[in-house]
Amino acid sequence: MLRLAIYPGSFDPPTLGHLDVIERASRLFDRLIVAVGVNSSKRPLLSTEERIEALKLSTASIPNVSIEAFSGLLVQYAAEQGAKSIVRGLRATADFEYEFQMAMVNRRLSPDVDTVFLMTKWEHSYLSSSIVREVAHLGGDYTGMVHPSVAEIMEQALKSS
Repeated sequence: MLRLAIYPGSFDPPTLGHLDVIERASRLFDRLIVAVGVNSSKRPLLSTEERIEALKLSTASIPNVSIEAFSGLLVQYAAEQGAKSIVRGLRATADFEYEFQMAMVNRRLSPDVDTVFLMTKWEHSYLSSSIVREVAHLGGDYTGMVHPSVAEIMEQALKSS
């Protein structure tokens, strides 16, 4: 049986921490779908299409990873895809409280879908998309926080905003 997992997130932008989780999750599962959440109430730096493109470029060397957009309930999307696992990255204990609540809600909604937590490498533990966006908006050097292809897409998005 195919071990399929979903790694959901906004990925605005995808950071090196996200890529670390993707690389390690891809070794644990036969197939990993990186699911870019579409939230019309947020005003992202990168469009959904730009985030998908950034993720496709930065994960091109990982053959069992695919990138898709989704909206709605994550567990419904997981069921539609046939996934039995949701992957979530943790940076610190503060992440755990929120992620634990979400995992319990998801379990209540869909008892047959498990959440798998992966700790990011310590060198990425300070990274978040919101920090990268803030550094970028304030003119700081964010290039060491994202994959080079993501930096190029961000540079274009910042010029057009």
